[in-house]
Amino acid sequence: MIITISGTPGSGKSTVAKLLVEKISAERIYVGGIRRALARKKGMSLEQLNEYAQTHPETDIDVDQKAAAEARLLEKQGKIVVVEGRTQFHFLPKSVKIYIKVDPVVGAQRIWKDLHSAATRQERNEGNLRSLEETKQRTREREEEDARRYKKYYGIDHRDESQYDLVLDSTRQSAEEIAEKIVVFVQKKKNNF
Repeated sequence: MIITISGTPGSGKSTVAKLLVEKISAERIYVGGIRRALARKKGMSLEQLNEYAQTHPETDIDVDQKAAAEARLLEKQGKIVVVEGRTQFHFLPKSVKIYIKVDPVVGAQRIWKDLHSAATRQERNEGNLRSLEETKQRTREREEEDARRYKKYYGIDHRDESQYDLVLDSTRQSAEEIAEKIVVFVQKKKNNF
C-alpha cells in the first residue's frame, strides 16, 4: 500500500508522516526533503530553488518521478510506503490520497516557530525570514508559486480537495489526532479490498 500526503504549508504533513511511519511500520519518502537537499547542493535556499524551477522544470519533474518510482519499488517489496509530496497523488494515482490543510495564519505561525529551532531551520532551508508577518507573506507567495508550477508542468491544482480520498484540517487538531484518523481510514480502506 502507498499513502500519499499533500497539503498546505504548516499543516503538519511531515510530523504526521513521521507518526504514520511509526504507527503502521511504513517507509517514508519525503519529496520536500529531497528538494531541500537539492537546493543546498546548488547553494540555494528553497525559495531560490523554487524561483529557479520556474525555468528549470527538471527540479520538480525529476524529483517527483524518482520519488514515485522509489515508492512503487518499495511497495513491490511488500512494504507500506508513506510518500509526502504535494503532487505525489498525481504520480501515484492508486495510492490512498490524503490532504492536510490548515488555516494559513496558523500554518505560518507553525513555520515561524520551527524556524526558531536551529535543527529545524537548517532542515527547512527556507531562507532568511525575519518576522512572523514576513513568514505569512512568503508562505502565501510560495503556495501560489508552487501551484503555478504544478499547473504548468502537470496540469493539476494540488489544492483541489476533490482529488483526495481523505481531507483533514489540522488547525485545531494535533498531529497525533490527524495521524490516528489516517490510520483508521487506511485500515477501513484496506479491509474493503
